[in-house]
Amino acid sequence: MPEGDTIWRVAERLRPVLGGPRPRSGEEVVDVAARGKHLLIGFERGVVLQTHLRMTGSWHVVGPGERWRKPAHLARVVIEVEGGWSAVCFSAPVVRTYQESSTQPSPVAHLGPDLCQPEPDLAEVVRRARRDDPATPACDLLLDQRVAAGIGNVYKSEVLWACRLHPTTPLGRLDDDELDGLYRTAHRFLRANLGRDRRTTHGAVPGGLAVYGRRGRACVRCAVPIVTARLGALPRSTFWCPRCQPPPEEDQG
Repeated sequence: MPEGDTIWRVAERLRPVLGGPRPRSGEEVVDVAARGKHLLIGFERGVVLQTHLRMTGSWHVVGPGERWRKPAHLARVVIEVEGGWSAVCFSAPVVRTYQESSTQPSPVAHLGPDLCQPEPDLAEVVRRARRDDPATPACDLLLDQRVAAGIGNVYKSEVLWACRLHPTTPLGRLDDDELDGLYRTAHRFLRANLGRDRRTTHGAVPGGLAVYGRRGRACVRCAVPIVTARLGALPRSTFWCPRCQPPPEEDQG
């Protein structure tokens, strides 16, 4: 599933195409923005097109005379502009429009601060995290877009490794400084990758990632083999180092 940095790059790619010539519908595109894992395209009369790509979707820019790189029946959205350029969204499972309103919340109003932004409100992120059940494991907490928007499965594992935290550590075991450190690390990783085609969190590791996708390979800190399991309320593949990220101790009764 694309994470926040990927959607940010999609918005950057679409903005010069859609923000220049007027679309053939005659209604001007006034904004192309990433909000966590959501892409929002705003039109001049207040209509917003929202897409969420999940595992299957993609946006393509098609130049004058170019052929589409996927079959036409997979197209969910086509925005054509003067001069022959177009933006085509293929196979996205979430495609909808809504009207901006001063009285009704938007479908993305529930999202927490976007960690791809230059200065997200991390104090607000910590406040939102504290609303969750104290038993919530760290691997689920980081994926909760209501707390902070933009973290996906790859960054979840990378942030937990960087902070030496076991994925099942309950929220209630973390103090506010530790929570701030988790999200500050996620923000740093996401921002560092906005301009990169290949995601990198640890430059000394072949492939650029410290733990994700590296099951059985040596941890770059301690040389113990990386392990993986499907963890969380909605089980997702999680990678960690069993030495650098020891499991939380059981409460002593």
